[in-house]
Amino acid sequence: MSSINYRHFTLGVEEEYMVLDPHTRELKSHEQKIVIEGQKILKDKVKAEMHQAVVEVGTDICKDVDEAFNDVASLRGNIAQIAGNLGLWVGASGTHPFSHWHSQLITDHARYHQIVDELQEAARSNLIFGLHVHVGMEDRKMAIHIANSARYFLPHIYALSTNSPFWIGRKTGYKSYRTKVFDKFPRTGIPEYFEGIEAHDNFIDLLIKTNCIDNAKKIWWDLRVHPFFNTVEFRICDVPMKIQETIAIAALFQAICAKLYKLRNQNMNFIMYQRALINENKWRASRYGIEGSLIDFGKETEVPTVQLIKELLDFVDDVVDELGSRHAIEYVLQMLDAGTGADRQLQVYEQTDSLVSVVDYIQSQFLLL
Repeated sequence: MSSINYRHFTLGVEEEYMVLDPHTRELKSHEQKIVIEGQKILKDKVKAEMHQAVVEVGTDICKDVDEAFNDVASLRGNIAQIAGNLGLWVGASGTHPFSHWHSQLITDHARYHQIVDELQEAARSNLIFGLHVHVGMEDRKMAIHIANSARYFLPHIYALSTNSPFWIGRKTGYKSYRTKVFDKFPRTGIPEYFEGIEAHDNFIDLLIKTNCIDNAKKIWWDLRVHPFFNTVEFRICDVPMKIQETIAIAALFQAICAKLYKLRNQNMNFIMYQRALINENKWRASRYGIEGSLIDFGKETEVPTVQLIKELLDFVDDVVDELGSRHAIEYVLQMLDAGTGADRQLQVYEQTDSLVSVVDYIQSQFLLL
């Protein structure tokens, strides 16, 4: 065991769920009844989102992946039960296979009205469901160093999370169409490299000073040093269909942070690649999921995405035992074998030729481990 202390790499997991009408399988604007009931039991771990058909949940600060697993499983179980009591379903997919956003209502809240007023149709159509993973940091200086380096791995894990192949009743040809919808927002996508935390904070301050944003929460990058918590927040992933998929992805983000921290402690750095190059891989991940190839920039060649994900598992292997996450990380191999949520949705569609059957499948997987 090394002498490096990894205890500060805590985990926080946020998931966004779709609220479904069990009769039509459409998204259901439900006046946040699930949130109101959920907050009686789960307090502020349940939140409303901009669209009424979305419920957001967030775990406590978890010391390891096992705590995160228990918290996510409990949240999903509670939300599914509350929804059932209200005559509703819930499911986890990056987009709904066929519901149209224009028939869904916006939550009555000043912040959401302000966003819709500013972003107009881009905000109204932003009916998507993501996974955000917070990894605790010892300080913000280390957070920006780790965020800079971790950018390279975002497409790899995004490919693994792809779970939104349909949009408004159409087979999009993408494994993750969710990010194509979100790209209409400003300040999204892979962030730039920042020289240090001062350069990062100066950039945020300039945006606030010039009325581009009122606070740093309106930075919606795929990865950000969180404005209020001592975390790096990974925001690129579709919400996974199953609990264990969420935990495997969270464990992978945590392990990447720990590995980069270990390298830093050994006076080594991971190579920094340009945002434009990382974006090439992000597009490939969105289009093909784990079935395509990504660019290995070191070798300057295309490599099958599955192979690169396995190389990533090798890269983090020397920190996972100290994090206590080997069992969660090893589930990634099962995900590679079984296919992503998108692959499985498409399989159901090919077998049934029915998007209603796809919704039924999504709902049936919600509480599976």
